[in-house]
Amino acid sequence: MLHKAKTARNFLLFSSVLPLFLVIFLSIPLLLSHFNINFQYYNYIIDNKSLQGFTTIFISIILEALPFIILGTFISSLIQIFISEDFIATLIPKNRFIGILCAALIGLIFPVCDCAIVPIVRRLLKKGVPLHIGITFMLAVPILNPIVLSSTYYAFSNNLSMVFLRGFLGFISAMIIGNLIGIFQGNNEILKEFEAADNHAHLHNHSHASCSCGHEHVHVHEHVHVHEHTKKNTHQLSQIMNVLEHTSMELHDVGRFLIFGAFLSSIMQTFLPRKYILFVGQDNLYSVLAMIVLAFLLAICSETDAFIARTFVGQFTTGSIVAFLIFGPMIDIKNTLMLSSTFKAKFVITLIFIIFTVCFILGVLINLIEYKGGLQWLNLIKVN
Repeated sequence: MLHKAKTARNFLLFSSVLPLFLVIFLSIPLLLSHFNINFQYYNYIIDNKSLQGFTTIFISIILEALPFIILGTFISSLIQIFISEDFIATLIPKNRFIGILCAALIGLIFPVCDCAIVPIVRRLLKKGVPLHIGITFMLAVPILNPIVLSSTYYAFSNNLSMVFLRGFLGFISAMIIGNLIGIFQGNNEILKEFEAADNHAHLHNHSHASCSCGHEHVHVHEHVHVHEHTKKNTHQLSQIMNVLEHTSMELHDVGRFLIFGAFLSSIMQTFLPRKYILFVGQDNLYSVLAMIVLAFLLAICSETDAFIARTFVGQFTTGSIVAFLIFGPMIDIKNTLMLSSTFKAKFVITLIFIIFTVCFILGVLINLIEYKGGLQWLNLIKVN
């Protein structure tokens, strides 16, 4: 645990220093010219337009996404520390339709990151929440939450069109997929067999008899009135430390994927021949397939994937960008590994197939409607 916390602090330091280092690096030509120093090799590098484009795109993605990552992981940590699965389960009605509707919209109140949603859903299912409601919750929450929608709005230059498409279609897709997976799986057992001790393995135990560190604490004092204030302060301090530690660990997990995604996006935008990108990106079918595969492999957090998607505007179709923004938060390579450790392989494969099918169909439909001029009123690709 100490090693992970140290690694997380190192990542925070790296994230803070990296943009500053790049800014200083790009400022060197001003210093060289000021002191009349001629460094030919450095000048050659700086004058390279591809490198300039790569640096600009990479820095802009990191700097714009970083505040949303910090805010998202902090709020997600607060929810995971202070809100129990039992409480969430009581908010979801038993009625099938109303239950799915509430599960799809609950992210507006509890904005949990997609990186942390799988363990929460597993515990909800073990507490008796129906499968179709649990899966709808897992797929909708990372899309329909205020931080994700705000970052999408900001990434696309205050354009509500993409926010509407992402939120509305993500909402509809989650309910469709939740219903389908409930129909296909029926009453089949989908969770792997776990040891009895697994129920106590989670870091944050939310029962009233235990603190958030997951250990039971029984204090017997002869003078209760003397120790009550100290015990309360110690418990509050423990909870604060758990929130900070949880936030730093999530930042480490999420941030490395953001850096990798920003790097790969910058490479594609600056070094790949534009004709090849347009050949795939302007095709109604290939573009959707390419962006879905990219979303799966990049495994970027839903709070920041809009900044990556924005760099493809004008080169890829609207439907493919929407598919990227919906598919990625629902399933990626990171969440597939997490699901595989919790759920049976047949269920995981079925879930991925249904998610892929629904997102692919929606993406292609958007492209076809836009091709017919049906989306002109949305003004989707106007990004200043």
